[in-house]
Amino acid sequence: MAAYKDMSREELSALKQELEQEFKKVKSKKLKLDMSRGKPSAEQLNLSMGMMDVLRSDSDLICEEGVDCRNYGVLDGIREAKQLLADMMEVPKDNIIIFGNSSLNVMYDTISRAMTHGIMGSTPWAKLDKVKFLCPVPGYDRHFAITEHFEIEMINVPMTSEGPDMDLVEKLVAEDDAIKGIWCVPKYSNPQGITYSDETVHRFACLKPAAEDFRIYWDNAYGIHHLYEDKQDYLIEILMECKKAGNPDMVYKFSSTSKISFPGSGIAAIAASDANLAEIRKQMQVQTIGHDKVNQLRHARFFKDIHGMVEHMKKHADIMRPKFDAVLETLEEELEGLEIGSWIAPRGGYFISFDAMEGCAKAIVEKAKEAGLVMTGAGATFPYGKDPKDSNIRIAPSYPTLEELKEAVKIFVLSVKLVSIDKLLG
Repeated sequence: MAAYKDMSREELSALKQELEQEFKKVKSKKLKLDMSRGKPSAEQLNLSMGMMDVLRSDSDLICEEGVDCRNYGVLDGIREAKQLLADMMEVPKDNIIIFGNSSLNVMYDTISRAMTHGIMGSTPWAKLDKVKFLCPVPGYDRHFAITEHFEIEMINVPMTSEGPDMDLVEKLVAEDDAIKGIWCVPKYSNPQGITYSDETVHRFACLKPAAEDFRIYWDNAYGIHHLYEDKQDYLIEILMECKKAGNPDMVYKFSSTSKISFPGSGIAAIAASDANLAEIRKQMQVQTIGHDKVNQLRHARFFKDIHGMVEHMKKHADIMRPKFDAVLETLEEELEGLEIGSWIAPRGGYFISFDAMEGCAKAIVEKAKEAGLVMTGAGATFPYGKDPKDSNIRIAPSYPTLEELKEAVKIFVLSVKLVSIDKLLG
């Protein structure tokens, strides 16, 4: 089919009538479909049910340190859980602290600590006139929600196929000491599925920020979330790169097992330099007597080691792959060549990023909702929920069943076509 922009008004009007009939039919089905958040499906959660059986009332609950996991002790995580997550995050186990079930919680705490107590002797951010953060866009809405919550000014940095626009990042951090950090999802990014190139990681490690308390907030949420056995992205390890570049303290690296075991009760971790971790432990001593060691032990005994985790993730991929393929195939079949949208086919992670014609994203999401499909709000992938071009839409294929997903993508594609025709006729 020809590109919509090359069609006459008559042709577009005729096509619109045809599509509206189709849309009416779909609407009459009164469907209730949800593609709004990157939640694992029940089928994925079932993969970890064996974890419920590794510890029983007659189990030995003494960890490698010789501590009874039912009791107080071991502030920063038991040794076997540290080893497991250190291997997953590709860092030495001495450079890691294990937290509770959510890496988001750890990120919030890290920003909160900087606000109230500063970072390694620097002025607490709350006492400064201005604090700013760089936000690669489109990006992760929950990152932006944290910085917005603390009234930190957010600055958009466009994403490229190799990661954030590093010319801009280097320029901004060197010029402005109010810029204290940058949010990053460096592998299979949310929502585009982009993995930062070697050069991008090197440039991050070599940044020369004006602020001594500038940190890279490196959320490697999808480090081992590959979709394909034969096509996998590779990401250079940032902690070691920063160390080599003479900036050992410049990065906080976050991760969790949220989409590996149970999102509601996984384990999370931060990896950082010795100096950064010493400061974090100092605060933790006041904040907590330590996180859930029984859950840490459960994870360590269920996965055994990183190889067990990698094998487990292959089972996740077997469930996720057909869903991603179904979405991508429909987008190609229905929209290829029409020049009313573009998308990236990721090799891992949880999302597909779709860019509609400028000024159409909100209307597309609204249209889909009319037919019973709930999607992530347009604009959510930008700070303050404001997409300057109103074009980016995040597609989350994980939660619906394959059958539901096929229906959902049909509704989505119809919505894209109808809104795009209105835009061109308007």
